[in-house]
Amino acid sequence: MSEHGERTARPSALEAVRRLVPRLAARAAEHDRDGSFPVDDFADLRAAGLFGLMVPTELGGVGATFSDYAAVATELARGNGATALVFNMHASVTGALGAVTEELAESLGVPDEALAARDRLLRAAADGAWYAVAMSERAAGARLSQLATIYQPVEGGWRIKGSKTFCSGAGHPDGYLVAARSADDASVVSQFLVPAGEGLSVEPTWDSLGMRATASHDLHLDVTVPADRLLGGVEGLALVVAQLMPHWLVASYAAVYVGVARASIDAAVEHLNARNLAGLPAVRARLGRADAAVAAAQLVVTEAARRVDAAPGDPETNRWVWRAKLLAGTTAAEVAASMLEAAGTSATRRGHPLERLYRDARCGSLHPATSDVCADWLGIAALGGDPDRDGSAPRW
Repeated sequence: MSEHGERTARPSALEAVRRLVPRLAARAAEHDRDGSFPVDDFADLRAAGLFGLMVPTELGGVGATFSDYAAVATELARGNGATALVFNMHASVTGALGAVTEELAESLGVPDEALAARDRLLRAAADGAWYAVAMSERAAGARLSQLATIYQPVEGGWRIKGSKTFCSGAGHPDGYLVAARSADDASVVSQFLVPAGEGLSVEPTWDSLGMRATASHDLHLDVTVPADRLLGGVEGLALVVAQLMPHWLVASYAAVYVGVARASIDAAVEHLNARNLAGLPAVRARLGRADAAVAAAQLVVTEAARRVDAAPGDPETNRWVWRAKLLAGTTAAEVAASMLEAAGTSATRRGHPLERLYRDARCGSLHPATSDVCADWLGIAALGGDPDRDGSAPRW
């Protein structure tokens, strides 16, 4: 614990990230301008052993908690939000896999051979393997229950066919977490760890307002994978896990956007001091409000993470998880906009850090679950309903 009572990441991991932040920040503008993927950032993350952040120590990893992850992701985003966002996907895969305890595995009916396969994937991550997430689709968004990608059993494994969109890091990782529906029963949704290679093709479709360096292109699949690539070894676990571990589907983004918001303040301070504008009362007031808003969002994310570590899946924990995502997304957008206004017209030029951060921050409310979905979920919970099931559309 810090002197202020806040949970911090394990020193070695957080210190490694802090050493990398200046290098990530120095590359950020070029990758944003070109819409190119920050390959060197991920080489640095691999070299620092950060792909094993969420891997249990007995499998060769760091054994970080969700609180540790949140601190690391926030710091990464101060260097490059796009890099932090892609890293979030890998952490979500390894974090969810590593969180399956023996008790949870038994309750879900996970066979021993599936746990052994899980351990192989996690050991590979500790050795430097990198996983992306291929869940969203053009017609379904991130709602698992609405997916069009299908799978069916074949001799020795599974045949998966479909298309994914917003697949961050597409074309670069060693494997993809793919969600698909059973061709035999549309209500059954499962997840597979599909290795990169034959049967996968990337369509370059990502040319966005913000987070331009994430390479979130479309991924087309027509592939057969071995039987042990079905995560959990049991069909139909995807929706169950989404409700048991919403923090990896919702709150993991929150830490990234707190970092983006803080980076906006950092960039504004540098700009204002360089131009002798820090003496203006209106400018100082904007900075003060921004600082307080980001501190508040950080506290909510920290509390959500603390509760995830103490009581994952608990109803009150989940309320904090959804609060964190809502507050981080709206705060990032509001703070980045205010910092841009404080800096003035010169900061709106293409290539200025505040211009890039403003665009990146606008994406926070759009990532699933969107701010509107988060607010609706929290409203139903406040009214005493079941926010995972009540409402006009399925959450997942």
